[in-house]
Amino acid sequence: MKVSDAMSKNVDSVRTDTKVKDVSLLIFGRGINGVPVLKGKKVVGFITERDILAKFYPSISEYAEDPFREGNFEEMEDKVDEIFEMPADKIMSTQVTLVTPNTPLLRAQSRMFIEKVGRLPVIDKSGNLVGIISKGDIFRTLVGDRLLFTENEEYNDWLSKTYYASVDIKDRLGHEVPDLLKIFAQNEVKRILDIGCGTGDHAIDFARRGFEVVGIDRSQGMIREANKRRQVLSKEASERLKFYCSDLESFIPKIKTTFDAALFLGNTISHNPHNYQELIARTSKHLSEKGVMVLQITNFNKILKVRNRILGLNFAVNKAEPNREYAFVEFYDNPSDHGKTILKTFAILTSDGGKRWKSTGVRNSVMAYLNKDKINAVLKRNGFSKISVFGGAFDGRHWDFLFRKPFKELESDWLNVVAIR
Repeated sequence: MKVSDAMSKNVDSVRTDTKVKDVSLLIFGRGINGVPVLKGKKVVGFITERDILAKFYPSISEYAEDPFREGNFEEMEDKVDEIFEMPADKIMSTQVTLVTPNTPLLRAQSRMFIEKVGRLPVIDKSGNLVGIISKGDIFRTLVGDRLLFTENEEYNDWLSKTYYASVDIKDRLGHEVPDLLKIFAQNEVKRILDIGCGTGDHAIDFARRGFEVVGIDRSQGMIREANKRRQVLSKEASERLKFYCSDLESFIPKIKTTFDAALFLGNTISHNPHNYQELIARTSKHLSEKGVMVLQITNFNKILKVRNRILGLNFAVNKAEPNREYAFVEFYDNPSDHGKTILKTFAILTSDGGKRWKSTGVRNSVMAYLNKDKINAVLKRNGFSKISVFGGAFDGRHWDFLFRKPFKELESDWLNVVAIR
């Protein structure tokens, strides 16, 4: 692979006469360790955080003149304004390692390692700056892009440490459980399969109410948390509840009984972009004669057509970290793969004690691009004769009832489906 396969073409740079104050703002604001210095379009230097901080300390000649002097750190701090007014070419390093778009990627990485730098300017045949390559770019290209998109258990393991710890579960259960109980009563439900059970809150609530429940999730982190939360149950209720860490494909062959209801809540079915039809078919075979299937699916069409691809921007404080605030940013790309899949991006920012925000990670997840017609067709093929669809609202913090509003393509946040044999 070449540098051109990984480099960024949007390059932050400064001129030789750019003041150090402006250079510092650029470095700090972008969260980078340095920028190339240009004269015209040619790279003539590179300036880093270290170069700027070095100006606070005595030079080699000053140290040689007075090797035993005591450091006056207050005096060093007083030099800030003076240093800020200096032009970049008075501080920059002129010994700059350059690469071209055709430089082998691992050669660029080796140069960074040997010279202990994190970024290299990329120049064309005329010596003009055309990009920049960083260690992160190389890692992402060589390693990150070869990993599967995180629609697997790692995605929820990551969320279990941050997002799910901030969800108001009482608000969610207070809205969703009453509607589910009504469906269960109408269809004589006694045994429930909760697929993608997450932290197990729905399953725990149902077990407390006398149902036999099996919850499965492919995230080890989720199942660990679910087993912690189940400790609030009595011994009798706890015996009615079992949690398994497994994907549905591996778990279904192990099922020795039938269930009266199968739940795919929280957009679980969409997290199976290439096999959701098979999962619905195989699950339906383990439902009783009058079994019911409930699916809660993100209304992608509203997000794309009304919300300009933004699912949500929400702020929360984790109870375990009362001094830390989190911001959760979720958005979707437009459908790909001939309208079969859609890419979700989930970013988490954190602020500690009111200071500047910083990113704690970004995850991508490929999902099945589902809508009312697609899901209805799959359910009908699997013998569900009565299919009802409802709409629900969700602003990222506050939940809604499941089956009390009609589904409206450009208004509903959730597409909630009840399918009965």
